[in-house]
Amino acid sequence: MITALNTLVLKHLSTVEMIGVMMRIFSFSLVSWFGPASPFLFVWVFNTIDAVMLSWCALLKKDRAYTLLNIFWVGVGAVGIWRAY
Repeated sequence: MITALNTLVLKHLSTVEMIGVMMRIFSFSLVSWFGPASPFLFVWVFNTIDAVMLSWCALLKKDRAYTLLNIFWVGVGAVGIWRAY
């Protein structure tokens, strides 16, 4: 199962990365636009999903720097979800 998912992600790697980047831009834009009225739980869940996507891509590309950065964002997202909930 994981091998099939890895193959699918590798086949569409640039598309998956672009979707992840656009998701991140969108989530931080919501916070910028709405400030304290932002839907923080939604933003943190959305941001954590894109961090998982980008971490997966970085792992498959064997890019240690971006793997570390995005795994860090998964952790930050988990804390954000917990606090927003």
